[in-house]
Amino acid sequence: MGVGKTTVGKKLANALELSFVDTDASFVRTHGSINEFFSTHGEHEFRRIEEQLLNEALETNGVVATGGGIVLSEANRRKLKQATVIYLKTDGTHMAKRLSQGNRPLLRNGFSDWTEIYNSRKPLYEAVADIVIDCSGHPIRQTVEDIREALSL
Repeated sequence: MGVGKTTVGKKLANALELSFVDTDASFVRTHGSINEFFSTHGEHEFRRIEEQLLNEALETNGVVATGGGIVLSEANRRKLKQATVIYLKTDGTHMAKRLSQGNRPLLRNGFSDWTEIYNSRKPLYEAVADIVIDCSGHPIRQTVEDIREALSL
């Protein structure tokens, strides 16, 4: 959450001349604000729809950026194992500033919530990842280049 999946994904898709899908953006287009949806319908319903959006996105054969919680579902983890998954790892150095610029439903206490969520999800990210890219404090350009190099191996 907040690591730069959408920004990196768009730039990577452009560099590779592939389509780009962001599951969170797809959600917002069809269901409105994620924050409002969480408030009205709850996280469980959000995750159910998120699973459908992942299935649709993976059919595009392009670059897909997912929400950080996509790995919470075992079904989603199985689906992700059928694709090439890039985990954007971070040490959290710049996260407090990035997170202060947005409104995320699971971060009521800001950076401390992010740290707790990230640490709890990290084993799941590692389990589905084919490629791990440490993007801690790196410019986006470098992160995209690191991914391109890893994909060519």
